[in-house]
Amino acid sequence: MHLFDLTGKAVLVTGGNGGIGLGMAKGLAQAGADVVIAGRDSNKNAAALEELKAIGGKALSVQGDLRDEKSCRAMVDDAARKLGRLDILINNAGMNIRKLPQDLSLEDWRTVLDTNLTSAFVASQAAYPHIKRSGAGKVVNIGSMMSIFGAGMLAPYGASKGGIVQLTKALAAAWARDNVQVNAVLPGWIDTALTRGAREQLAGLNERVLARTPAGRWGEPADLAGIAVFLCSAASDFVTGTAIPVDGGYSALG
Repeated sequence: MHLFDLTGKAVLVTGGNGGIGLGMAKGLAQAGADVVIAGRDSNKNAAALEELKAIGGKALSVQGDLRDEKSCRAMVDDAARKLGRLDILINNAGMNIRKLPQDLSLEDWRTVLDTNLTSAFVASQAAYPHIKRSGAGKVVNIGSMMSIFGAGMLAPYGASKGGIVQLTKALAAAWARDNVQVNAVLPGWIDTALTRGAREQLAGLNERVLARTPAGRWGEPADLAGIAVFLCSAASDFVTGTAIPVDGGYSALG
């Protein structure tokens, strides 16, 4: 269907060299988009590019540190330069530090917030003039189930992901007049390197997730491809300011 056709669209996916970001990037490439992935690890970038190029279409990478404002802005500008335009930004880069609140240092807090939330703001701000120049576009911010629920070991992560939802609403309200739709995706428990680390640290987590998730399984990065295509395509041109769970029904249980 033409509503979901992304042929000729230029996309930047931060943290697109693995996990959810790569799963989304693959979906967008299959829909015809030209994709740039941004990441710090050049080896991971190269491996991800091989996977994307196997799908077909144009795939490139930019390298830098999203936590550094100048580097973040430079990566966005570089992506737009390499593709000749920028229509879509997916703010996916994220990390976590698992400690009880009383054990967190201010450096821990800042590291998580700068990676997960501040980088999304800076990248969006840097992308805005490029997307506006295209005449229309999309921004997709990746939140989490921790945008909804609380967890004692995830104070900075939860704060950053709650902030993603409010940032999404603010950008959506500000940029609707420019025909730029801004939405958030809230992944549930997805099988990635980040959550594998959690399963190693937290005894019984795997069993608890399976017991609570109506779908009865962990998600896969490929499960995020469809929502990415929808929110980046003409199919969602009247959808903005939303936060959509993709979680196998986990959040439906309240």
